[in-house]
Amino acid sequence: MVSQTKDVITWEAEEYIVREKNTWWYVGLVAVSLVLVGLAVLAQAWTFLAVIVLSVVALLVYTLRPPRMLQYTLTNKGLSEGEKLYDYSEFKAFGILREGNHFAIVLTPRKRFSPRVTVFFPQSQGEAIVDAFGARLPMEEVKLDLLDKLIKFLRI
Repeated sequence: MVSQTKDVITWEAEEYIVREKNTWWYVGLVAVSLVLVGLAVLAQAWTFLAVIVLSVVALLVYTLRPPRMLQYTLTNKGLSEGEKLYDYSEFKAFGILREGNHFAIVLTPRKRFSPRVTVFFPQSQGEAIVDAFGARLPMEEVKLDLLDKLIKFLRI
């Protein structure tokens, strides 16, 4: 659902893209986990073993959990994601990413070690949303960094 009144644009979108995982994805996860567990036991690295087990459990919980639907509001002050407000002054630029039928605005922070903020939006309202960001921030080309490419490759 999308609405627009004066300088306010609101929409609803999922928090992340769900990438399909077939049976072989889970078989691969179990196989890699068992190899790492075997190495940890052979090396008697019990802390490493605990980290592997906890990481696999966390990954399974994350991949099996459906994404939440988030409410976004774009105003003259900034972007609201639910109750959290991202002020325009926190960002130096924005860009657009497209993955299949999914579109996202990627906000590049001014602070050096702050993470980028990625906000998905419906294609039908893309022009209004991009124009609203473009009136306040410069647009730049956004490329996937190494971590983003790894996450996309692993279908997480």
